[in-house]
Amino acid sequence: LYSVVDGLFVSNLVGDLALSAVNIAFPITMIIGAFGFMLGTGGSAIVGITLGEGDQKKADRYFTLFLLAALVSVSVLAVLGIVFLRPIAVLLGAKGELLDYAVRYGRILMVSLPTFALQNMFQSFFVTAEKPHLGFWFTVGAGCTNMVLDVLMVGIWGWGVEGAAIATFISQLVGGVLPVFY
Repeated sequence: LYSVVDGLFVSNLVGDLALSAVNIAFPITMIIGAFGFMLGTGGSAIVGITLGEGDQKKADRYFTLFLLAALVSVSVLAVLGIVFLRPIAVLLGAKGELLDYAVRYGRILMVSLPTFALQNMFQSFFVTAEKPHLGFWFTVGAGCTNMVLDVLMVGIWGWGVEGAAIATFISQLVGGVLPVFY
């Protein structure tokens, strides 16, 4: 959803070259963000089994372990992503202005990866907690936040690819940080 919304606004308001840059940088961030899916899927299975055995305290500890594992591992990978984004984009064929757009967009998304990983994790854990609708609403809220902020940051304020990336970052805060309070 983030890629589609960012792509729609960037292509129509910034240009084709900027859209190409989004399409180069976004998959790189998704590969790292997939750690949240991985830890959420495996972690929710382990937490679910532990809850089924009736050990709430152990399940809570497992949940905390998976949450911290995601934050630490994705943070480390995000730092590496920031460092190696330019050479990776070059390997993918970016050069000149396309490379500049890809790096500017991608580095902001790298900073947002820990919250994105949490958002991915919480989708599985909400199902385990028997609250799948809550996970759905956090996702809808995050998606709507991205759309509204893309209108403002890219469309009205003219912030270009950086605006699209910042809008995505803020929307990932909605999907990844607000569930922590639940």
